[in-house]
Amino acid sequence: MTGEQMPLLEKKLSATPAAPFTGSISGSEGDVPLPQCIAHRGYKAAFPENSMRGFEAAVAVGADGLETDLHLSKDGVVVLSHDPSLKRCFGIDKKVADCDWHYLSTLRTQQEPHVPLARLSDLLHYLAQPDRPELDSIWLLLDIKIDDDPLDLLPALLKTIESVPATRPWKQRIVLGGWNENWISHAATLLPGYPIAYIGFSLIYAHRFLSEAKYPNVNFNLLQQGLVGPAGGQFIKAIRRAERKLYVWTVNEEIWMRWSIKKGVDGVITDDPKKFRELCDRYSQPKGKSGNLVKSDKVGLVKKVKLYTVAFFIQLLSVGFLVLWWRRLNTRGKVKKGKGEDVPTSQVLPITS
Repeated sequence: MTGEQMPLLEKKLSATPAAPFTGSISGSEGDVPLPQCIAHRGYKAAFPENSMRGFEAAVAVGADGLETDLHLSKDGVVVLSHDPSLKRCFGIDKKVADCDWHYLSTLRTQQEPHVPLARLSDLLHYLAQPDRPELDSIWLLLDIKIDDDPLDLLPALLKTIESVPATRPWKQRIVLGGWNENWISHAATLLPGYPIAYIGFSLIYAHRFLSEAKYPNVNFNLLQQGLVGPAGGQFIKAIRRAERKLYVWTVNEEIWMRWSIKKGVDGVITDDPKKFRELCDRYSQPKGKSGNLVKSDKVGLVKKVKLYTVAFFIQLLSVGFLVLWWRRLNTRGKVKKGKGEDVPTSQVLPITS
């Protein structure tokens, strides 16, 4: 019996595939592995985030992949929005979940050029254009928000994906990102055959996903600054030993871009894909032309100390946040049996404890 033929409640996370299509590209400067360029919410540095204009621009400047965020509208449409609220991007004090698509489609971003809210189906149709085979290599890293009920959002996500035919199978182009065990377990069960990545900032919480017995093939999408230092270095080595993929977010400073290249991460998630692509291009040039550019780091000592200090404090804050929010983090995404009553995840998905 194949993984996709297994009954829903018998689904094992071991059926989750690895993500070989997101591998690194070798450069010529000392055989440096170059991470793939992943555009954070599209070309966020120059266009409204999660907009079709931003995604198209990211592809135009050479992004290998696109990172985007998912929420569910009141009438079950999967839309691309980082926030559960429309306030920051659209100036409307309402939640996405409280609005139907007919209303949401009328909104325009506050940021110029005032573009509409995009649906996941819009992005998939763009990437699946039959007359643009060059788009077949572009893949998606989905940040599936935990504000929605997984039994509502995930089936809607699968239905949306299956509604858009593509030459290259979507299972080879989409990585599902989840923020906790519950969501990752549901994603493995409800969308069998799709690669999965844990999204987070805490190495303490992330460590459980290294388990080969419980979470084989789960990749990692981690806060880059949380990996700076000895503990982060050891965790990166553990990811390598487990043969998982590592993507880091959100990398906009050149010093951190260089750090990511030196650490050999698989993908760099950045607001400025053009900037990162240009840096990678310099690494890829012959030694005689690019050696000095690659080896020199022109960041001043004061700024470098400041950046590393910020990274250290972010790590401290992540520990505090994990302690304060542990219960909420560990219960988000549990299935509800009745109003206010949790069904233990172990009863629904045998892969969790």
